[in-house]
Amino acid sequence: MTKQDKIEILILDDEKQFTEELNEFFENSGFASFEANTEEKARDILASHSIDLLILDVRLMGVNGLDILKEIKVQFPNLEVIVVSAHGDMDTVIKAMRLGAFDYLRKPFRHIDMQIAIERTQKYMQMQRKLKQMEERNSLISKTLEQKIQRQFIGLSPKILKVFEQALTAANYPEANVLITGESGTGKENIARIIHYSSLRKDHLFCAVNSSAITESLLESEFFGHKKGSFTGAINDKMGFFEVCHQGTLFLDEIADMPFNLQAKILRATEEKVITRVGDTKPIHTDFRIVSATNHDIEERVMEKKFRLDLLHRLNTLHIHIPPLRERPEDIEPLLIHYVSYYATKFNKPTIKIDNEIFAALSTYSFPGNVRELKNMAERAIILCKSNRLGLDDFPVKQQTSEPNPVKDDLTALKLVEINMIRNVLKTCNYNQTAAAEILDISRNALIRKMEKYNITINKGE
Repeated sequence: MTKQDKIEILILDDEKQFTEELNEFFENSGFASFEANTEEKARDILASHSIDLLILDVRLMGVNGLDILKEIKVQFPNLEVIVVSAHGDMDTVIKAMRLGAFDYLRKPFRHIDMQIAIERTQKYMQMQRKLKQMEERNSLISKTLEQKIQRQFIGLSPKILKVFEQALTAANYPEANVLITGESGTGKENIARIIHYSSLRKDHLFCAVNSSAITESLLESEFFGHKKGSFTGAINDKMGFFEVCHQGTLFLDEIADMPFNLQAKILRATEEKVITRVGDTKPIHTDFRIVSATNHDIEERVMEKKFRLDLLHRLNTLHIHIPPLRERPEDIEPLLIHYVSYYATKFNKPTIKIDNEIFAALSTYSFPGNVRELKNMAERAIILCKSNRLGLDDFPVKQQTSEPNPVKDDLTALKLVEINMIRNVLKTCNYNQTAAAEILDISRNALIRKMEKYNITINKGE
């Protein structure tokens, strides 16, 4: 048994003879073993040693072992537990498993039964260790992940190459905040990671936060941290996102959905680079960069009084817009080739060929889910593929039809009206975008995005 595999075991049972016999067996088997006949002693051992596995009797003198199991799993979430009991009713077994026990043995059991149970637990622990190592290898400060991110953001179209160029430019200014816009599934977080890992902040934390996924009651604590005892459940001091991201990058996804009452505090922290934990008065200086993203028209949210204009100005020092996949169909082929190769390797499939008719068919598909949808298509196709070739049947998508659609026709007509209006106003203003935006009653950034969206180019000779 290697040093890495030598686990430390604690036996908690009120029968002294049982713990002594089991302890002797463990030591003879090469484990580091401890025994406790009371809850108090067990807690002392847990506090002073790095215990990997707890053997726990669910029927202790005057104490419910399930209650101990529940508390210990909260305090030591990585501790594995094998429950033992002379009263093997299924209700107890089910409750123990739901509370986090890994295995169950009914007394009396043979030493070989315990040995098998420990081997099962060790395999699980080794798997968890490998997962942790993988996470560390692909950690946010990993050079390997940096390269992986840049490879996965694939595209040949001028539009996506422009996005990549803008990301590298933003990386050269590590103090500047960046706002990334684009539809869901276009790869906004990938661009945020490219900015981080190509910047001077790359050796520090990249922390991704979904602004809409945190309950409003916990938002302030999550962003600013809290002091022990500042509210019910605050059992320890805790650092918030701003503090954790010192010298790194804080990626705020779905920024337009952030509660309005938190935005003023976010603005102040962003401007001053000073935060105060909830329940504390001590100011904490922290150096972070914010890269935010949204799939909404954030300027519309400002008009609706749902987002602060001053916060938008602070976050929007640099702006990158990622066009949807339907506006850059030339990127479909290299993306699909990449994802098919990736999933074929992942699922141990042979080299997979792709029929050319797939590229032609997908180029006419609207891809409402963008790159994420294409990635899911590739994964599904590889999983269900029975040969080494993918055909059109492996990519069931609804193709465009020529049937009349009154709603769609009306929307198309409105777009044409908007395009013509923008063209005419630009021409009237001699293509001065600031003056044209003022006449159209929108911001210059919004005008630029609409020009990109509708492929309106400045051509003074027209």
